[in-house]
Amino acid sequence: MKLKRNVLSKIHESGLVAVVRAENAEKAKRITEASLKGGVAAIEITYTVPGATDVIKELAEEFKQDIIIGAGTVLDPETARIAILAGAEYIVSPYLDEETAKLCNRYQIPYMPGVMTVKDVVRGLEAGSELLKVFPGELLGPKVISAIKGPVPQANLMPTGGVNVENVREWIQAGAVAVGAGGSLIGKPDEQGYEQITETAKKFIEQINLARTN
Repeated sequence: MKLKRNVLSKIHESGLVAVVRAENAEKAKRITEASLKGGVAAIEITYTVPGATDVIKELAEEFKQDIIIGAGTVLDPETARIAILAGAEYIVSPYLDEETAKLCNRYQIPYMPGVMTVKDVVRGLEAGSELLKVFPGELLGPKVISAIKGPVPQANLMPTGGVNVENVREWIQAGAVAVGAGGSLIGKPDEQGYEQITETAKKFIEQINLARTN
């Protein structure tokens, strides 16, 4: 198991997490391979995926040395524990659940709850979360990052939803340390091909790096 600080450091370094809602493990593997080639730091398998636990286990066994495997849409500590036992190295929720935070802290697994307000952010920090998921990004827009970081500059924020190649620089320049991307990164690989994921990931990383240096 990677150390908590190493998981967070790799996500910060790359700046890009792929949110995967594949129908089966084979498709998830192909998305993971394509994402890895494009420089993605981490794969988040959501618990809206049928058999998500088995998908996480298979990906962890095959790719754990190369890319960080995590679980998303985790609503309770029971699911978090199951995901961690399957090999998940971080846990993402659409909102803060204190019991899930406690469990993740107990096992030193990064917990990334969804936040929308300054109050949410402060509660997340108090619960020990070192990276907070700003969600849903498409409703809030990039300005929410700088608005939150005004009173809470120590918060590390990762918007998910509504982030694409065209606007990712705006999110990073507003103060986001990383972004989560689902449909805008993965697209429709059955129709467009899996190599398209690699190319889109490279474009994301390029724009993230440009935003960080300008």
